[in-house]
Amino acid sequence: MIKVEKLRLLKLLYQYRAIGFEYFKEYKYIKNSSNMLPNNLNSLKNVVNNCHLCNLSKIRKKVVFGEGNINSQVMFIGESPRVGEDESGRVFMGRAGDIITNIIENVLKLKREDVYIANIVKCKTQENRVPSMEEASACKPYLMKQIEIVKPKIIVALGSTSFHHLTQEYDTPISSVRGETLSLGNIKLIPTFCPYFLLRNPSSKNDVFQDMLKVKNLL
Repeated sequence: MIKVEKLRLLKLLYQYRAIGFEYFKEYKYIKNSSNMLPNNLNSLKNVVNNCHLCNLSKIRKKVVFGEGNINSQVMFIGESPRVGEDESGRVFMGRAGDIITNIIENVLKLKREDVYIANIVKCKTQENRVPSMEEASACKPYLMKQIEIVKPKIIVALGSTSFHHLTQEYDTPISSVRGETLSLGNIKLIPTFCPYFLLRNPSSKNDVFQDMLKVKNLL
C-alpha cells in the first residue's frame, strides 16, 4: 500500500472512530473514502477541523474549509490558504480576495456569497509553497465531498494546482487549456489563472475576464 493510500485509510479509520467504532474484526480498504464522509457541509467541516492527516495540520492556525452558497451553480477552487486566510479561517482574503470578488460581481453579475469557494487543501503551506502530492491527496476526499454536496454546474479551477489535481492532468500547463470548457464528470470545468498570479501579472487580467464571460454564458 502506497503512502497516499495509507493516509486515506487512516483518515477513514479516524472517521469511524469519530462516530463510535472502536474495533474492526476485518477491514477491506475502500479506495473512494469520500463515500464515507458526512453528506452535509456542517458535519463535514467538523471532520476537517479535526483532521491531522498531513504535516500541514501542525503549522495551521485555522482550517480554511470554504464558504458560500451551498446551492450555487458555480464553484471556484483555488490552491491553498495564505497567511490571512489561516488567521481568519476564510478563503481568499486580502488583495486576492478583492480580485475574486470583483470578478464575481463585475463579470458574473453575482454577489460573492452567491457562489461557493474552496481550495485543494484546507491548511496553509509553509512560505506559500505549492502543496505536495501527498498533502493534496490527503485533502482531496474532503473537496470531492464538497463538490458532491454543492452539485455545481460549473467549476472554475483557479490556477495550475487546482487544475492539475482536479483533472489529474499533471503534465499539462494551464496556459495551454486556460479558458477551455472541460468536463469533470457531469460538471463543466473551466481553468483560469489564480488571483495570486494576477497580483504578479496584472496584464493577464483580461484573459481571466474573457474566461469569466464564458462562465457567464454557460449559466
